[in-house]
Amino acid sequence: MSEATYGSAFFRSWLERTAAAVDEQADRLTELDSAIGDADHGANLKRGFTAVAADLGTDTTATPGALLTAAGRRLISTVGGASGPLYGTLLRRTGKALGEAPEVSRKELAEALATGVAAVAQLGGAQVGDKTMLDALVPAAEALGTSFEAAREAAEAGALATVPLQARKGRASYLGERSIGHQDPGATSAALLITALAEAAV
Repeated sequence: MSEATYGSAFFRSWLERTAAAVDEQADRLTELDSAIGDADHGANLKRGFTAVAADLGTDTTATPGALLTAAGRRLISTVGGASGPLYGTLLRRTGKALGEAPEVSRKELAEALATGVAAVAQLGGAQVGDKTMLDALVPAAEALGTSFEAAREAAEAGALATVPLQARKGRASYLGERSIGHQDPGATSAALLITALAEAAV
């Protein structure tokens, strides 16, 4: 049996589901960010993904890679703070790694996502354990090689695992030990992104 492949409709669904999840969870993300950040994570991401969703209706010919690349550019141009460059880099680099293929396999997507995650790590200078979005994204990209559901579970577990950590990067790192006991908002929103991906695959 040949492996399933995923075209533009799947990637549109992923981005639309992400936008809907961010819209629904924006207040929670901001609440998490108010404890250890600037209290703007939810509002910033909501603005960005709302713009991404609006763009999806205007281009019906784009390949999966082109869709993600365009979404990444839109996030960089509309989202304030660190979230725009980080999420924008994630989607742009993932999209570029997919190239111009009209359809991609889950394993090809996993490899491309790993490329995007590595670019985020390089941009932010962070690694797993620093209490950032990478705590959800790195295990999710690895688990995506197994299944979409495994990626979702890994991302959600990674986000929860940030609670006992002391932040070593980003705004939360200024708080030192006071950042312990709070779930990282970036890892939480990253888990929403991966959950939307798993839901699009159902």
